[in-house]
Amino acid sequence: MTAPLPGQPNSSDARPGASELRLRIISALVLAAGVLLTTWWGGWPFRLVWAVVAGLVAYEWLAIVSRRNAAPGGIGVALAGLALGFAPVSAAALAGVAALAALIGAVLTPLAGDRRLLEACGVAYALAFALIAPALRGVPELGLALIIWSFAVVWLTDIAAYFTGRRLGGPKLMPSVSPKKTWSGALGGATAGTLGGFAIWWLTPASAMLVGPWTAIAASLFASVVSQAGDLFESAIKRRFGAKDSSRLIPGHGGFLDRLDGYWAVLVFAGLVLFISRIEG
Repeated sequence: MTAPLPGQPNSSDARPGASELRLRIISALVLAAGVLLTTWWGGWPFRLVWAVVAGLVAYEWLAIVSRRNAAPGGIGVALAGLALGFAPVSAAALAGVAALAALIGAVLTPLAGDRRLLEACGVAYALAFALIAPALRGVPELGLALIIWSFAVVWLTDIAAYFTGRRLGGPKLMPSVSPKKTWSGALGGATAGTLGGFAIWWLTPASAMLVGPWTAIAASLFASVVSQAGDLFESAIKRRFGAKDSSRLIPGHGGFLDRLDGYWAVLVFAGLVLFISRIEG
């Protein structure tokens, strides 16, 4: 296990220059276009994309916490994510189990010192992508809207938090974990994420049959807050193990774990809600 370097900053703490910001924007637009295309398509192309994402996240996690078995572990998680799609259980049940396992793994990660336990936590973390996202997309009539809602909340939270924090500055949110994040950025991100989530609800007529406007606002606000918590959680892992980025797979952004930490938290939240709502129904 790599020795922790508590004082070493990670890439999310540094403000990019103009050239790096342009690279980030280009990479983000290319990735967003691909993700939105497969989201619209749905079915097995969508499941395949998220199984691959789960494998890449597992690879990066293992490379950070143990630097052993990263490539085989990533391949194994991707294959498991695909294979579990054939499991003789409902997608909602699979999503609920995956969400609960991922949440338990996240709680155990700061307490774990054993390499094998940290690796297991990473596997549970990564499988959430492969199992929860397809379950949400498969919800009859609302699947596409649910995925777009989750994207809107996370993307707008991330963008608004970055620019609001840079513009307004002010007190730090959690300086021991991410020294550049501010309360102004967190509040700006939460506001934008909530408005974005509500806008998707408002533009989706079928959603009105399930929840009212205040529930949509509350769910969007909560999802925005947990997405920022997911970001801080991943920053804490990198700081613990002295990593600047989870990898260099995405130009200007680091790795998939860097870009999807907030989305992971929203998926866990949505997976638990999907499971509970189906059980009650």
